[in-house]
Amino acid sequence: MSFFTSLSGMRNAETDLRVISHNIANAETAGFKKSNAAFSDLVATGGATDPRLTPGIGATVSAITQDFGLGSLEQTGRGLDVAINGDGFFATANPISGDITFTRNGNLQLVASGELQDANGDLVQAFPVDAAGNATSNVPANVVVPTANAAGSGLSSVSIDRRGVVSAAFSDGTVEPVAKIALASFPATGGLRAIGQTKWEASADSGAPQYGDPGVGNFGSIMAGSLERSNVDLADEMVSLLTAQRNFQANARAIDTATAISQTVLNLQR
Repeated sequence: MSFFTSLSGMRNAETDLRVISHNIANAETAGFKKSNAAFSDLVATGGATDPRLTPGIGATVSAITQDFGLGSLEQTGRGLDVAINGDGFFATANPISGDITFTRNGNLQLVASGELQDANGDLVQAFPVDAAGNATSNVPANVVVPTANAAGSGLSSVSIDRRGVVSAAFSDGTVEPVAKIALASFPATGGLRAIGQTKWEASADSGAPQYGDPGVGNFGSIMAGSLERSNVDLADEMVSLLTAQRNFQANARAIDTATAISQTVLNLQR
């Protein structure tokens, strides 16, 4: 039994190493959120078992949770780089399927058609606005920046303010608000399902997304010209890495000891 107990410990240490390695590998990934592995013990008992004489039979992974703590905000100077200073997620739509995913990575880009996309080509979701930049609907849609205004002047630049208002500046000097970036929150953020590319999708555990304006209520404000860095602390991860390695080695040594004891017993029986 000691073989299987130590084997479960080695498997758990390996899982811990994989989680830590994933965190370290994404230490420079914008919008990345680190994960933590949690473990629980295994005990086999019956109704007639003396609780004072019950040995454990190992451990198992109980959960791998994500830490959605805010990462550091780094100024990039690029006008279409935006970060959320507080709670909330950017909502993006797959241009083919229309599926909505959520991210903290605000590295945006404007394509020739006028659509505002994230770094993976998904369409940024925003509320329609009036001439003053106030949202006229609480249903987000794709952001499409006009390439020319009513007077026929071409698009000169696009900017995003701290309220999340996307404004288009034209060659004749006029500026028009186009949309207001929609932020999403969830009843249980920890229930979001990670799908890669620093994106998450809603699940039954997270609940349905609730959309709101940046800087209103619990939603964070928008910081233009900035990106949120990974919330991985390399010093903490290196300490955890050494601890996981030591746990793996200790379980391996326990297996060696159990093997030596078994060999001794077999030799005595000869």
